[in-house]
Amino acid sequence: MNLSYIDFLVSAVLATIMFGVGLSISFSDLQKIYHSPKAFILGLISQMILLPLIVFLIIGFTDLPPTLKVGFIILAACPGGTTSGFVTVLFRGNVALSVSLIAVNSLLTLATIPLLVNLALTVFMGRHSPFELPIVASFLQIFFITLLPAITGVLLRYLRPKIADRIQKPVRTVMIILFAGVYAIIAFAKESSGGSGITTDDLWQIFPYAVLINFAGFAAGMAMGLSGKAGLRTSWTIGVEVALQNTTLALLVAGTLIQSNEMVKPALVYALFSFWTALLYGVVVKKYNGARLFGEFRE
Repeated sequence: MNLSYIDFLVSAVLATIMFGVGLSISFSDLQKIYHSPKAFILGLISQMILLPLIVFLIIGFTDLPPTLKVGFIILAACPGGTTSGFVTVLFRGNVALSVSLIAVNSLLTLATIPLLVNLALTVFMGRHSPFELPIVASFLQIFFITLLPAITGVLLRYLRPKIADRIQKPVRTVMIILFAGVYAIIAFAKESSGGSGITTDDLWQIFPYAVLINFAGFAAGMAMGLSGKAGLRTSWTIGVEVALQNTTLALLVAGTLIQSNEMVKPALVYALFSFWTALLYGVVVKKYNGARLFGEFRE
């Protein structure tokens, strides 16, 4: 596997992001899963089963190139991330549920990403595809770049809470800068240097399906929560978790592990707008709820 400097940059950024996620997770948050598991189970089913199924159904019947179809499945296989946690905190959603889902997803994706992505490669590109995602190598790389930094952050908060509180804000700032920087580099760098080579035609080709998947994620998560009688605040949070993906992890899988510039493109396009649609989703639901925009939900 020939790795470019961009591959190393994506790995470093993702590790920093996951460390920052770990800093925000306390053991009391994880204990709430045990005492109140229904909302967590609803969220997990929505993220791990419902979303990939929705994406398969939406892009499976399109005329998109097979590589882009696989790219969308990679995106669907990378749930949760810092963006969903930030939006949940901003609108006073169920923060404990959000961080709990992020924590458990960091573990589950070690197995689900290789399985889902290899299934997509087989379905859309055939058994003799030049691309593959080695299960063992992928498991180890995702572990060291996502789960291990997150565990380190959790342990630091548990063992040295004052240090965790002191560095959490600077780490978050660094995360935002690195996050923006790595996407700009991948979008504009030459393909020979590890960039995606994305064009305006690519944007117009991918954007409609990306928006449809995004909106379907909000709706499916909300519907799952409401059908389970989890309350509006928790149902809204599930919608955020389903619709906002860990696009940096998707870049790692598509660009570094599979080494396909084409498969990177859906994650790049998705990252351009999904934060803003999440804000719109929060505004609409809060207005319907009759609550202050950044105040508590009225249950």
